[in-house]
Amino acid sequence: MDVITAGREPDRFDTAFAGNRLLATLPEDIRDQLQPHATFVQLGVGQPVMRAGELVTRTLFPFDSAMVSLIVDLAGGRSVEVASIGKEGAVGGIVSCGSAPAFTRAHVQIAGPALAIPLPVLEAAKRASPFLEHLFCRFSDYLLAQVMQSVACNAFHSIEERAARWLLTAHDRAGDRLALTQESLASLLGAQRTTVNAVARELQEKGLIAYRRGAIEISDRPGLLNAACECYSAVEDHFAAVIGETGEGEDA
Repeated sequence: MDVITAGREPDRFDTAFAGNRLLATLPEDIRDQLQPHATFVQLGVGQPVMRAGELVTRTLFPFDSAMVSLIVDLAGGRSVEVASIGKEGAVGGIVSCGSAPAFTRAHVQIAGPALAIPLPVLEAAKRASPFLEHLFCRFSDYLLAQVMQSVACNAFHSIEERAARWLLTAHDRAGDRLALTQESLASLLGAQRTTVNAVARELQEKGLIAYRRGAIEISDRPGLLNAACECYSAVEDHFAAVIGETGEGEDA
């Protein structure tokens, strides 16, 4: 994992702040407070960024194509994704509001860069800024909504609807081409690989996606929206309501 001090690369620092939807809402004085302590990290596919039970020491703000999955592991080697975070949010220390052990593990699903800020620095900034404190509370609300929606989705919606929802979310964060195997997608959805293979084949036959050389390409986003359940729109609408472009929600 490459690490670069952000304070030494102001242009790249500006790119990170513009590329992450949480960071983009911050006023200049808070940016100036965080910049000297920030580092850039290049996240690689499969890289663990949190382990269950370990203390969280920093917060990652993905940008560009980076996407991190929060995974709950069950007995018998089974696991399922309960939430995912890309350029709209942050990983680590947001929900717990301070130093605390991680409940889930988190690993990189799609490679890309992130801005890393030590948790004590963010905690100090939150104490000094009601805006930042409220922003992180709002993001915690959004993340909880995503988890709750995932519970309902996994219980009641078909594997095709769930796969379409996941691909739409990934498309929002990483673009048309997703470096993702069907085996990885099956693990994320908590489904058998043969089941997901059949779903991917059906989506491809409908012209919604194309599967080439270990990557999934989104061919027809409107068609994928029609194939997905309402859970995708519900979570996106909630982000707009509680955070939006200003950090204070669309009604601010």
